Amino acid sequence: MLPPLRLEQAITHTVREEWGRILASLVKTIGDLQLAEDVLQDAVEIALSDWKKNGLPKSPAGWLIQTARRKAIDRLRRDRNFAALQPQISYLLDLQNNSSPDEIALLPDKRLELIFTCCHPALDQKTRIALTLRTLGGLTTEEIARTFLDKPEAMAQRLVRAKKKIALAGIPYELPDSASMQSRLAAVLAVLYFIFNEGYTATSGTMLARDDLASEAIRLARIMLQLMPDQAEVAGLLCLMLLHDSRRFARQNSDGEMVPLEFQNRNQWDKHKIEEGRVLLQITLRRQQIGVYQLQACVSALHSEASSWEDTDWKQICSLYELLYAVQPSPVVRINQAIAISYSESTESALEVLKTLEGEASVADYQPYFAARADVCFRAGDTRAAIVHLKRAIELSENQREKQFLQKKLHTMERGSV
Repeated sequence: MLPPLRLEQAITHTVREEWGRILASLVKTIGDLQLAEDVLQDAVEIALSDWKKNGLPKSPAGWLIQTARRKAIDRLRRDRNFAALQPQISYLLDLQNNSSPDEIALLPDKRLELIFTCCHPALDQKTRIALTLRTLGGLTTEEIARTFLDKPEAMAQRLVRAKKKIALAGIPYELPDSASMQSRLAAVLAVLYFIFNEGYTATSGTMLARDDLASEAIRLARIMLQLMPDQAEVAGLLCLMLLHDSRRFARQNSDGEMVPLEFQNRNQWDKHKIEEGRVLLQITLRRQQIGVYQLQACVSALHSEASSWEDTDWKQICSLYELLYAVQPSPVVRINQAIAISYSESTESALEVLKTLEGEASVADYQPYFAARADVCFRAGDTRAAIVHLKRAIELSENQREKQFLQKKLHTMERGSV
């Protein structure tokens, strides 16, 4: 028997790691996401008590599934539509009576079907993200609410509405057909990338990053790669996350202040994540199925390979952004390309690129656009214009750490212009 503290940690880890796989299995057999989640929560509560007394069972996942099924049968029997539910109850009883926890643990993994259901086109983007975090990540409603700065009650209602919509619309818990697989996969990857980005740089609040969300996105991407090993863009997204996240501990100083890439201590970068990301990227690129996540991962890999900011291969980064823009034309890509051009060619050339975006609705309230213009203008010697753009970037910043960094930069500019 493990010591109490270690046992509790083991239980928490087991539940968190197995939540998505167990829930997916239950949804497939029960056919109701809300009921499956409710009975799994019941099973977890029973497990927390039972396992502390008797220790972890040989097959924790099988134990939880079996207990959850039993709870589902109890709930269905108490339902006022008991007669209509009799076939479903009989099916669950048959499963329950003819399988052991060890056999249950070997059931096919149905998480892929569940994540495609959570990211169904019938649901809006925010709901897709929330459902994915809840069902695949096992995050609590309170944790998900904090991600969106929502009240827990509002997030709970959103999740309930989403589950009802899935049930009423008859959205199946299955993989999309081959004709729609790629478009649906793109939606799934976009959800995972949003979760990572919100963790990497929080859009608002007092923390620069939400490490828990970034780690959860990486965990979910690993699951996706296990389930879809032949999809190059799934691997590309995982590479991109790993390479970005390798800089986690260098992005803030001891006072919690933001440290931009240019001034980061590269000795603090996680060499293991860099190596894993680069090796996986090399293997993936050999498939010659290039996509947007792989291209972005290539950019991040070039940064990881440079021993210093000055040694960065900016020309190759510019070429990658040009290729990325051809695949996915967007102002965001152009802004990043302009920054690369400012180092590979000249600040004047970079400003020409940024000016082509001027007046576009998509950048009117886009903070990174004004921050980029301020930086390039300042390095070009136009401090007055830099100050104007930087003030606008500060107005648009909702993350307090990022705002403090920009305000400090503004103070330096204003002192130098006097």
